[in-house]
Amino acid sequence: MIEIEWTEWLGLGGIVVLGCLWALAGCASFAAGRGGRKASSPLATLKTFGTVGKAVYPLKGGREAELFRHDGKGCLTHMWFGGNWKDYGKLRLRVYVDGEKAASIDMELHMGHGIGFQDDAAPWSARRIGKTGSPSGVYNTYRVPFGTSVRVTAQLPPGSKGSPRFWYILRGVENLPVAFSGVRLPDGARLRLHKLEDYTAEPLEEFDLCRTSSAGMLYQVTIAARSTEFAYLESCVRAYLDGAKKPVLLSSGLEDYFLGTYYFNRGRYANDVAGLTHKDDADHSFSAYRFHEEDPVFFRKGLRLTCRCGEEAGGQVWKAPQTTYTAYVWVYEW
Repeated sequence: MIEIEWTEWLGLGGIVVLGCLWALAGCASFAAGRGGRKASSPLATLKTFGTVGKAVYPLKGGREAELFRHDGKGCLTHMWFGGNWKDYGKLRLRVYVDGEKAASIDMELHMGHGIGFQDDAAPWSARRIGKTGSPSGVYNTYRVPFGTSVRVTAQLPPGSKGSPRFWYILRGVENLPVAFSGVRLPDGARLRLHKLEDYTAEPLEEFDLCRTSSAGMLYQVTIAARSTEFAYLESCVRAYLDGAKKPVLLSSGLEDYFLGTYYFNRGRYANDVAGLTHKDDADHSFSAYRFHEEDPVFFRKGLRLTCRCGEEAGGQVWKAPQTTYTAYVWVYEW
């Protein structure tokens, strides 16, 4: 094959014409910047907003307290929470976008940051979530887009008493787009939290972690589970995309899905893709998180994400006892 330099392909006349066009474009840009109209730039529309609460008492009487509200179009980029009281990890956080009546993000503080069983281990950190103190210093850098408004609230769990002292940081950027792996999500994309709470599965039962009929992208999964043995970790995580009856296998085992191995035999770890935030050999419990930013799972006509209580594959059977699961599945939908 003969490779031809672009200068040879254009010829002398073509180079002259192209040079003139470049020069004219440069002059136009210079004029716009110096004396003419200002050149439009997406950067000109970006504006940071935010708030903090320093040693405040908004959680009186167990009511749902508004921590922050912002009107306009943008994206939350940072949340951090501090405090020290009983069941701190069960504080209920809600994020309402675009005036919705029921919050599309309604989470317990710890589970919403990848932590099950209110595990107090710290410090550990990753790009999107982490825990730096005891029991608090919990943060996230989730991208939560909104079109007209965003509202963040907090509420103590049922049975809590008093009004504990609370610290928080909430921040975002107006008109900031959301993009992962070089793909910019549609302006109408919204981050939704799908929850499965305290579900007891039977041996070899396949059950839903999440089911949606929209288009979107699987973003993050946290699972906390407990049983009488760790055989339930044999489960292969399955994604049924666009209504397909045959799944895409996302792992060869449940600990494998979270990048662990041999039933998490080396203990806790945390990185930008996945982490083990809790493991107790006495009651055979674990919790872990897994992000899909770098290996995105896209779908056009719906997603069904499942887990199994044990596994049956390749002619082999790993039968687990009854196991109780809580799962948080974060999905961008549009």
